Amino acid sequence: MLGLGLALAVLPAAGAGMYKWTDEKGMVHYSDQMPADAVNKGAVVFDKQGRPLKKIEAAPTQEELRAREAEEERQKTSGRLTQERARKDQALLQSYTSEQEIDFARARAISTVDLQLKSAETYSADLRRRQQEIEKQKVALAGKAVPPALENELVSLNNELGRQDGLIAQKREEVAAINARYDNDKRRWQEINADQMRAAAAGIPAAVPPAAGKAPPKAPPPATASK
Repeated sequence: MLGLGLALAVLPAAGAGMYKWTDEKGMVHYSDQMPADAVNKGAVVFDKQGRPLKKIEAAPTQEELRAREAEEERQKTSGRLTQERARKDQALLQSYTSEQEIDFARARAISTVDLQLKSAETYSADLRRRQQEIEKQKVALAGKAVPPALENELVSLNNELGRQDGLIAQKREEVAAINARYDNDKRRWQEINADQMRAAAAGIPAAVPPAAGKAPPKAPPPATASK
């Protein structure tokens, strides 16, 4: 406080005003000119009566610059994700007008894969029956040499069964993925419509407008007291 009082006491004599800054050791300095090595440290400018005129912010450090850039990038990413979510929500509302339509689209998508799956399972069952027949023939030979044609057929059957098992696993994964996708679509569709119902009840514009040709959901009528 004593240093500040002494500094302010000489301010009227400084016709161009006064600068106040703090060095790297925490010492406060006053001068009518900013030293070159203190320009980036920030300062307070006083007028001739010792009244603060403005504050000069310190130049950001490298860490602060990196943090600022990271925050700007985070905000850009967040904005892109928000726009993408809004676009997907709008597309969802344009694709379906009811939960039943989502269920119908799910069933239609699964039916195509299900036919392929059942075909592969039927084919695999036939291959295994033939495989068992050959194994029985080998047992019936009672240690005799297995005909090369029979041995080659068995190798081919085993290879084809391996391919079919892989195809069946792939088709089952596709069915699971389809169910997961339509579950997410249905859940999000329900959320959007619930939000629109709440917005309509409160008289607030919905974040995602209803699809073209679809009337906004109506708020339930207010309850009336029974007489």
